[in-house]
Amino acid sequence: MTRRRLLPRPKTLRARLTLANVAFVALGLLATAAFSVMATYMVLGSEIDNTLRDSQRSVSSAPVTSRGLQQLCTLAGILQDGKDGKDGGLSFAKAFKQDLFVVLDSDGRNSSVCENSGGANSRIREDLGSALDDPAALARSGKAVNVRADGTDYRVVVTRLSDGSMVVQGMRYSGLEHAIHKLLVWESAAGLALLGLLAVGSLTAARRRLSPLETMVETASAIAEGDLSRRIATARHGSSEVRQLSTALNAMLQQIETALTESERATAQLRHFLADASHELRTPLASVQGYLQLYEKGMLDADDKERALHRVSAEAKRMSRLVDELLALARLEERPALDFQPVDVCALVRDAAADLAAQQPGRPQTLRLPADERAAYALGDEAGLRQVVGNLLSNVRVHTPPDAPLVIAVDSAVDSGDAAVRLRIADSGPGLDPRDASRAFDRFFRADPERAPDTGGAGLGMAIVQAVVQAHHGTVTLDTAPGRGLTVLITLPAAGAPAPAAAPKREPAAASSNGLALE
Repeated sequence: MTRRRLLPRPKTLRARLTLANVAFVALGLLATAAFSVMATYMVLGSEIDNTLRDSQRSVSSAPVTSRGLQQLCTLAGILQDGKDGKDGGLSFAKAFKQDLFVVLDSDGRNSSVCENSGGANSRIREDLGSALDDPAALARSGKAVNVRADGTDYRVVVTRLSDGSMVVQGMRYSGLEHAIHKLLVWESAAGLALLGLLAVGSLTAARRRLSPLETMVETASAIAEGDLSRRIATARHGSSEVRQLSTALNAMLQQIETALTESERATAQLRHFLADASHELRTPLASVQGYLQLYEKGMLDADDKERALHRVSAEAKRMSRLVDELLALARLEERPALDFQPVDVCALVRDAAADLAAQQPGRPQTLRLPADERAAYALGDEAGLRQVVGNLLSNVRVHTPPDAPLVIAVDSAVDSGDAAVRLRIADSGPGLDPRDASRAFDRFFRADPERAPDTGGAGLGMAIVQAVVQAHHGTVTLDTAPGRGLTVLITLPAAGAPAPAAAPKREPAAASSNGLALE
């Protein structure tokens, strides 16, 4: 069976905090009220006891008997009657600042002494007789006790006179009870008002302090609906913990948005890559398949067979080169552990320039190398850097006129506070417009797709360049415009050069017959 709550449990955090605050303060007020009532009761009761004991000492110290008391009561009544013409009644009791004054005989029975001047009627005397079982014992002990007579509570003491009779003196407790009652009423009213103010103030403060949480909920709901750009605003009234939570959540949301954006971009690139790769492979495969079908059906003569075999071989080489480039990109994306060692960038430039000069002897080339080539050592993988320089010069060879000048420069620099080596390759070709330049590093991108069958390129050269440079923790940028040529700037981390004896010797500046010049 499920247990049913007597009161419904608050569902909101504001209500729970308010209820907890009110409950704790209510317990504190209750404890304070109980302590104050007890203290007031003890203080006022002590005052009553002290008054009774003072009167008891006064009566016991005076050598008076019951007959003398009767005479005093008679005299007090006469004086009171002569003063205001009324019944003396309580005159003798009031003389002792008490509400009750009863004289008992030596056996503890009611006496007629001061019967009309002690503030006690017959009913009170009867009740006192039954309430005080042993007046003599109380007289010996001198203690004050509580008795109830005629529906009224009294605090009484008993004093024995010299003739053996006893005097019962008492004061009402109704004043003390009335004071305690008023104290309870005022404390209850003040406590309820304080709890009400506390509930309103706590609820208002909780709503104000927890408003950032509502903003977080709204932001989370907006993000769940697809608005990834939403962020949690800085709370003006929030605590430091809420501000820290907002900052942490904003950082997390930024990372989530970045991750999702990158995932979507990667997915789009993958689809585009698969489409481009399929297209690039489909074309040579279709050519190979067509020639093989013609060959199988015997529709080719001897000359056509030789030409068909030549085309099949060329397309196979093209597919092989495409697969090799795709495999190289895939390996670079896996971030392999490259063998980083000091690499002489000047030596790489000389070798690549010499290869280009052998292929295009009429192209003017200018090499600008540092005076101290030992400062042009980059930290990297030599095979990968050779591929970078080779791809860049291959683009120059394919996409610029054979007689367009080429400048290759190597120097040292400082990048973000660290030593770096810069490689700059500037051609004088047609250049690229800004739209094509922004896509130069995309896979399978070609500024002039119609020339792809002639050049044999698949548009992966610049993508490989970027991947290799990034694997070396470097940067690659383009500076180009239509009719202004293309300049590629590569920055690589510098490395300390080997011992001077191991450094390659620099060839003297000269101009060769193939157009290669050193500066």
